[in-house]
Amino acid sequence: MTAAFFTLLATALSLLIVDIVVPGVDIATFPAALIAAFVIGVTNSSVKPALTKLALPLNYATLGLSSIVVNGLCFWLAALFVPGFAVYSIVGALLGPVILSFVNTFLSKYFAERNLGMTTTTTNTEVKS
Repeated sequence: MTAAFFTLLATALSLLIVDIVVPGVDIATFPAALIAAFVIGVTNSSVKPALTKLALPLNYATLGLSSIVVNGLCFWLAALFVPGFAVYSIVGALLGPVILSFVNTFLSKYFAERNLGMTTTTTNTEVKS
């Protein structure tokens, strides 16, 4: 449960950074960022797989570049459902998820290294004799 909370928190903080860095993305408040983080997670787990399968031929033709468009569509779709979260431009829709991914990866790694409820995949290589 704490891992899900910190994942949601990391995504919300990442969205606030996207709001600052990317033109065309607007997040009004931190609660709006928390709700947007949840809706983005739901969108990515439900709508994105279907869009990815539909765009598969285009994805092959563009050598994977259409995945950025699919991510942008999911990001924009999440903004439609959350008051206080808006995507105003194509640049925001395409660049927002890319920056969100980078910042979210950094924050998740930060929380995991400090053992703040996030799980990491580490192996114990110590051999006892």
